[in-house]
Amino acid sequence: MAQGLFITGTDTGVGKTQVSLAVLHALRARGERVVGMKPVASGCTLTAAGWRNDDASALQAASAPRPDYHLINPFALPDATAPTIAAAHAGMTVSLAPIVAAYRGLADEADRVVVEGVGGWLAPLGEGFEQADLVRALDLDVVLVVAMRLGCLNHARLTARAIAGDGCRLVGWVANAVAEPPEFADEYFESLRQALPVPCLGWLPFSPGSDPAVFAGRLVVPA
Repeated sequence: MAQGLFITGTDTGVGKTQVSLAVLHALRARGERVVGMKPVASGCTLTAAGWRNDDASALQAASAPRPDYHLINPFALPDATAPTIAAAHAGMTVSLAPIVAAYRGLADEADRVVVEGVGGWLAPLGEGFEQADLVRALDLDVVLVVAMRLGCLNHARLTARAIAGDGCRLVGWVANAVAEPPEFADEYFESLRQALPVPCLGWLPFSPGSDPAVFAGRLVVPA
């Protein structure tokens, strides 16, 4: 089975998809066969091919080889809200087995699989189904995306402790500027660099609309 990376965040809206795409491009630049995956995606649009999520479609487009959509996003939920709520509204049950099967299908064709989580680390994937359950089942390394803004010190340190407490491997973190750099941004970064138990893999600047491939060179992805 391919070695996998799980991209989580300190909260929703911190740029997990942007970082996941940059990681995909960085690995492809090293000559690896790498595919993206978003097992559970809320906020989907009904198309002729079925329900589709923009983030999952972006991961599919950045993958090489490019797998079928249903492997990248086994659970496509229409409502743009927490997965447990979206699944309840859709009359669906999000469970581990279909995600493991889809992951194995992706891993059979790739050197690496980059798996994007939902919201923050403790946002459940389904009723009684935590993101940590998926990470442990697939034996994934975890990368934490930290939005560089007021509050990031608390959110990042709490999340790192939660990941360790759940028995999962945090291997690095990425600083992501989700808005114009706030006052004291450099001090926030240095405080995080000293406080978190794993290395920073890169700092992505605020650049709306930029090609994620451009950010790949700013990351040092674990070998």
